[in-house]
Amino acid sequence: MAGAVLSKLRAANRAVALLVGLGLLATAMLTLLDIGLRQVGASFGGTDEISGYAMAIASGWAMGFALCELAHVRIDVLRTRLAARGRALLDILSMASLSGVLAAIAWRCWPVVERSLTNGSRANTPLETPLAWVQVPWMLGWLWFALTAWIVTVCALVLILRGDLEAAERAAGTVSEVDAAEVHS
Repeated sequence: MAGAVLSKLRAANRAVALLVGLGLLATAMLTLLDIGLRQVGASFGGTDEISGYAMAIASGWAMGFALCELAHVRIDVLRTRLAARGRALLDILSMASLSGVLAAIAWRCWPVVERSLTNGSRANTPLETPLAWVQVPWMLGWLWFALTAWIVTVCALVLILRGDLEAAERAAGTVSEVDAAEVHS
């Protein structure tokens, strides 16, 4: 069951990553169009602001994908020297720590959004963007990342308790330099 949950989570994160990538591509195209317009004395204005918002929103959503693909950087000097059970213990400790930190961050996003909604806050820029328009998807990205981390943590723990250390490592381990070279060759 843990394997099926992880598989569905990976598929969901791949779909999210595709949407985020399309959003960033659209932002880049808008920026390029604005740069072209500047050459003839016109401009949309605000593309720098929009691209900043796009990056803030994309970062939270994309980190869940990176987690599922084992793309987060982890210092694994000690981990590589341990047997499978020791690696599993460090992996679950790492995931639990990450999940806890992410839960705290996601929890603290709401007061930021709430304050903007309560005050009707707008960006101090020519676009005067309502900040909640940016902060709500930003907050949801952090919530998604935290949820993804907790699901991976629980699934990896279930796999470890079942004794399937290899599957647990595929869920919450790291990709070594050798593994990365094989994947990308």
